[in-house]
Amino acid sequence: MTQIEIYTTPLCGFCHAAKRLLNEKGAAFAETDVSRDPALRQAMTERAGGRRTVPQIFIDGTHVGGFDDLAALEREGKLDPMLAD
Repeated sequence: MTQIEIYTTPLCGFCHAAKRLLNEKGAAFAETDVSRDPALRQAMTERAGGRRTVPQIFIDGTHVGGFDDLAALEREGKLDPMLAD
C-alpha cells in the first residue's frame, strides 16, 4: 500500500487543496500539523531539503514537494502511477 505523508497547518489553502486532490484520488494519507510544534516544523524542513513552507508531501518516502508540485504531477499524468499499489 502506498504511504503518503503530508505536513500541514490548519489555515493553509494550499494544504487544503492538496488534501482535496488526494481525497479525490481515493488516496489515504497521514497528516502532521506543524503549526504549534517548532520541533515538528524543523523535522519537516530538514526532511524536505530546507523547504519551510507547507504543505510538504512525501509518497513512499520520496519528497514530492508542495501543492504546486503535486498538481504538476497530476497534470503530467504521473501522480496516478505513484499512488498505485
